[in-house]
Amino acid sequence: MPSFTVSELSSALKRTVEDAFGFVRVKGEISQPKVAASGHCYLRLKDESAVLDGIIWRGTMSKLSLKPEEGMEVIASGRLTTYPGRSSYQIIIESMELAGEGALLKLLEDRRKKLAAEGLFDEGRRKDLPLLPEVIGVVTSPTGAVIRDILHRIADRFPRRVIVWPVRVQGEGSAEEIAAAIAGFNAFVPGGAVPRPDVIIVARGGGSLEDLWAFNEEVVVRAAAASNIPLIAAVGHETDWTLIDHAADRRAPTPTAAAEMAVPVRLDLLADVQQAHGRLTQAMTRKLEENRIHLEGLVRGIPRLDMIVAQKTQDLDALSERLALGPRTLLQTKAQGLAVLTARLNLDRFSRDIGRQSSEMEALATRLTQASRRAIKDTQSRFEATIARLESVSPKRVLERGYAMVKDANGDVVSKAADASPGGAWNVEFNDGKVGVHVTGAAPKRARPTSKVKSDEEQGRLL
Repeated sequence: MPSFTVSELSSALKRTVEDAFGFVRVKGEISQPKVAASGHCYLRLKDESAVLDGIIWRGTMSKLSLKPEEGMEVIASGRLTTYPGRSSYQIIIESMELAGEGALLKLLEDRRKKLAAEGLFDEGRRKDLPLLPEVIGVVTSPTGAVIRDILHRIADRFPRRVIVWPVRVQGEGSAEEIAAAIAGFNAFVPGGAVPRPDVIIVARGGGSLEDLWAFNEEVVVRAAAASNIPLIAAVGHETDWTLIDHAADRRAPTPTAAAEMAVPVRLDLLADVQQAHGRLTQAMTRKLEENRIHLEGLVRGIPRLDMIVAQKTQDLDALSERLALGPRTLLQTKAQGLAVLTARLNLDRFSRDIGRQSSEMEALATRLTQASRRAIKDTQSRFEATIARLESVSPKRVLERGYAMVKDANGDVVSKAADASPGGAWNVEFNDGKVGVHVTGAAPKRARPTSKVKSDEEQGRLL
C-alpha cells in the first residue's frame, strides 16, 4: 500500500469532508460562545451525545439577526471543514436561527426577567401622555398599511403634525434602526428646524413571533425605556406582546388604537367645550339673577332720604349742645384726674419716705442693740478687773496671811509703837475675830546715833 505524509492525509480528509458536507443544517445547543479580539465568534454545538465546534467569521457575525447566547437552541447553516493543526473538524456557520417557537419563548422569558430585574419595566417610571400634542413622531415602515392607518385616524380625530421616521420592522438590522429612531427623536432640540415630538408611536402590524422579534431585542427595549418623550408601543395585534410593550409608557393593542391614545376626538372636545360653555352661561345667569333679587331686597330696606337727613340733623343738634359743654366738662374731668394723680403721687412719695426711714431706723436699732451689748460687756469686764485688784489689796487678804491690825478705843488704826500709852485699851483684829488688850507700858525711846571716828588700827585696812 502507498504511504502518505501527515499533510497529504490531512489535505485529503479536508477535501473529502468539504465535498461531502458542502452545505449542512445542524440543530444543537450553543455552549461556550466567545468573541475573540479579531471579531470572530467561536462556539460549540452540542446535544445529548456529541459536540461540534463552530466558528462565525467577523463579516458574518455582524450580519446575523440572532446573536449567539449560552444555552440557546438553534439551527446553524454552513459547511463542514477540518482544522489540520488540531486534527479536528468544525462547522463554518453562515446563518443561524432558533430551533422552534419553544426556544424563542424560553429566550424571550429569560430576557424579560433580566430586563425586569434592572428596573426597566417599573410602573413608577412611566410618563403621562400629553392631552393634545402639537407634533407626533411615528417609528414604523413607510410602505406598510400601519402608517396609513395612523395618519388616517389622527386626521379623523384631531389633525396634528406627524413626523415619520422610516425603519425596517423585521429582518437583519431592524432592531438597531428602531432603537436609533427612538434615540433620534429624543435628540431633537425644542424650537429647532425640525420640531421635537411631544409623543412617539412605535408601530408594526401583526405577524409571527419571529416576525416581531426585533421588538424583543435589548437594544430596542433599552431605547424605549431611556426615552424622555412619552412613548406608545403598538406592535402586532391585541394578543401579541413584545418586550417593548413593558418598557413603553403606554401599550396599544393596535396601531389604530395608538393613534386614538395620542390625540383626543376634536368633535368630542368641541362638544365638551360647548357643554361647559352652556353650563357656565347658565351659572352666570343664575348668579346674576340671584344678585339682582338680593340687590332689590337691599334697596327696599334702605330708608328715605328725608328721613335720613332729619335724623342726622337731630344728631347734629345734640352734638352741638355737647360741644358747647364739652370744654368745661373736659376741664373739670382733667382737674379731678390731676387731683387724684397729685394725691396718689404725694401718697406714694410719703410711703416711699416712710419705708426708707423705717429701714434706716431698723438699721440704727440693730446697730444700737449691738453697741449696747458691747458696752455692757466691756463695763462688766472692767468691773470684774477692778474687783479683782481691790480684792488683791484688801486688809482681809493681809490678815489671812497671819498679820493683825491694831485699833485704839476710838477705832483708829495704831500703826506706831510710839502711839502706845500705858493703861490704854486696844483692839487687835485677826482674820477670824477681834481680841481686846491693855497697854501696860510705853515703848522705849530710841537714842540718837553718835558718830565716832575710829583709828586706823581699829578700823583696819582694806588692803
